[in-house]
Amino acid sequence: MFTFRKEHFILTLVLLATEVCIEMFVHDKIIRPYFGDFLVVILIYSFLRIFLKVPKVKLAISVLLFSYTVEGLQYSNLLHHLNLQDSYAANIIFGNTFEWLDMLAYTLGILLVIVLGKVKLFKSAKSSQAQ
Repeated sequence: MFTFRKEHFILTLVLLATEVCIEMFVHDKIIRPYFGDFLVVILIYSFLRIFLKVPKVKLAISVLLFSYTVEGLQYSNLLHHLNLQDSYAANIIFGNTFEWLDMLAYTLGILLVIVLGKVKLFKSAKSSQAQ
């Protein structure tokens, strides 16, 4: 059930650094809100692939459903109900506004993961059994 995939560890670090740079330095209306969401599902997937031996498509769909759930919680204004609307950390982790375009960004990110799952970037010799 558990493993360690070096290539996903490295990819996760690169994606995390990219997300941090976007958060710190990009303040626009396209890259930060939508490309960041596109990348975050890939980041989550890659992070989980470091350790978990599960079928790739199952994991990808699970990450997508998790992302949809977080976005749904934004729609329900969860941070306000928990009195965390002024928390910088909570806003970074959970976000604070629901947008349908975020759902599209998550979906496109996971579709890319599934497509790339067919090529070397997301494959490893050990993980070929977990398809």
